[in-house]
Amino acid sequence: MTEIKEREKWSGNADFLFSCIGYAIGLGNVWRFPYLCYQHGGGAFLIPYYITLICGGIPLFFLEVALGQYTSIGGLGIWRICPIFKGVGYAAAIIAFWLNCYYIVVLAWGLYYAYHSISSSSLLPWSTCNNWWNLESCRTLTQMRNYSASVICSASDFTTDTSMETCLHNKSVHLAQYTSPVKEFWERNALQITDDIGQPGSLRWPLVATLAIAWLGCYFCIWKGVKWTGKVVYFTSMFPYVLLFILLIRGITLEGAMDGIKYLFIPDLSKLRTSTLWIEAATQIFFSYGLGLGALVALGSYNKYHKNCYRDTLVLAAFNEGTCLISGFVIFSVIGFMAKTEGRKISEVADSGPGLAFVAYPAAVAQLPFPSFWSALFFIMLIFIGLDSQFVTLEGFITACVDEWPVLRRRKELFIAAVCFVSFLIGLPTVTQGGMYVFKILDYYSASGWCLLVLLFFECISVSWFYGADRFYEDIKDMIGYYPGRFWKWCWIVFTPLLCTSIAIFSLIEYEPVKYKTYQFPTWAEYIGWCIALSSILAIPIYAIALFARQTGTMKERWTKVTTATIAQNPSLNSDENETKQRMLVEHTTAMTNL
Repeated sequence: MTEIKEREKWSGNADFLFSCIGYAIGLGNVWRFPYLCYQHGGGAFLIPYYITLICGGIPLFFLEVALGQYTSIGGLGIWRICPIFKGVGYAAAIIAFWLNCYYIVVLAWGLYYAYHSISSSSLLPWSTCNNWWNLESCRTLTQMRNYSASVICSASDFTTDTSMETCLHNKSVHLAQYTSPVKEFWERNALQITDDIGQPGSLRWPLVATLAIAWLGCYFCIWKGVKWTGKVVYFTSMFPYVLLFILLIRGITLEGAMDGIKYLFIPDLSKLRTSTLWIEAATQIFFSYGLGLGALVALGSYNKYHKNCYRDTLVLAAFNEGTCLISGFVIFSVIGFMAKTEGRKISEVADSGPGLAFVAYPAAVAQLPFPSFWSALFFIMLIFIGLDSQFVTLEGFITACVDEWPVLRRRKELFIAAVCFVSFLIGLPTVTQGGMYVFKILDYYSASGWCLLVLLFFECISVSWFYGADRFYEDIKDMIGYYPGRFWKWCWIVFTPLLCTSIAIFSLIEYEPVKYKTYQFPTWAEYIGWCIALSSILAIPIYAIALFARQTGTMKERWTKVTTATIAQNPSLNSDENETKQRMLVEHTTAMTNL
């Protein structure tokens, strides 16, 4: 008989905290939260944001961590508490897999920019217009600021007319059509982007190399198990904060910094009447906390049984929100400086996602003294923030698979390598010349929007309605020694499911097709996106129907079987933990069955 290794635990009390910090504090905190604050009325955005945080984000975070800690098993095995919902575990694993395949390309971009920042001498390659990738319409900030249209034209032997148009090689071009070297470096050097998703172009080999480096980094962060990972995260989760505070100090000392910060937080209460504001606030909470992907369950499953996961949840929530606010100061202090320097409105400078990280911010640091230093600092910070989220999400996927099929634990290092390699191959389309379009499709459909909200709804009701909120509270008391506040139980029973359902419905009602800037994706690309979204969420009803159909007996007997907790001895746990697990009623009819 093949011997199954005993399941690992964190080697130190702080390992779990640092892992969660690294996981939950990701790129969304840096490039999405500040922009959403600005876009949706500054301080007004914080009202629905914190309502969602309290009624949805923290309760679900606590639920996932506590569930993992109590069962000591990954995202597939935990559904022994209510077998009919095991499809939720499969859906979470599929979403995590898609996320692993495309999210890491941001690290590849960051590595590419970090390399160019470090290797440049005095001038950053995106600060000038005399490179092979620049167009004739390229103008540096200095040129645009110091010369009128007529001066630019006459200096280049062009002509101008009263409509402020210039002539480039006998082609009429308005001043607004001049492009910045930063944008051209991003689109024509880094991405070499094509005009259409139907034109994938060739592989960008420098990005293939940085993508491979990123995957190697992820592999070596988790290959030796959680005891090794627990030590890695001490550095990978805390080092970005050192860089973040350095950038904060530099940012708030810049001219115009306070203008940017003011625009970030001054409330426009009229925005509260728009449904888009509430949808954006809720989705930001769920996505930034990494809920529904099985990673938090995996991290909690490596805790010792009596660890105070309730206290840790509150500490982590405070840490995460503090990081969001600091990131807002860092980003918008620089955005304010850039707007002041260019003589533009902040609304014309502010951007979200890759546009903020790889266009707006690099353009700003190019105006600072020692630009290579500040640019390298920013992109190294970006890499470490993304790396944490990436390898912890990967760890959640690996844990779910290894706990479901314990034989994989004997060859865990090889299994991790295989997952990394397959994910690398699947992610190659994102580093082609049309890769940005693929990235947008995956980002828009696979791990965001209504599919994740539906998953979270079923995750919540499976515990609170079927397994039983009171029963789960008893389990938590058995672990931490006291009952948490009853507010969290009411969130699980009422507020959180209602929140997820409402937002999912509104997001479908107000659905807008994916687009990249002004580019509208073709219908076939949208169909592919919907197929990707359904690939995860359909696992929930398919598994439930299949499990119910396999049972014997009357309808009521079948229902009882598929909704009854079946947690038995886990061969990968030690004897003390198994003794605790046996206190659960293996033949327990849930509250829903008794209705």
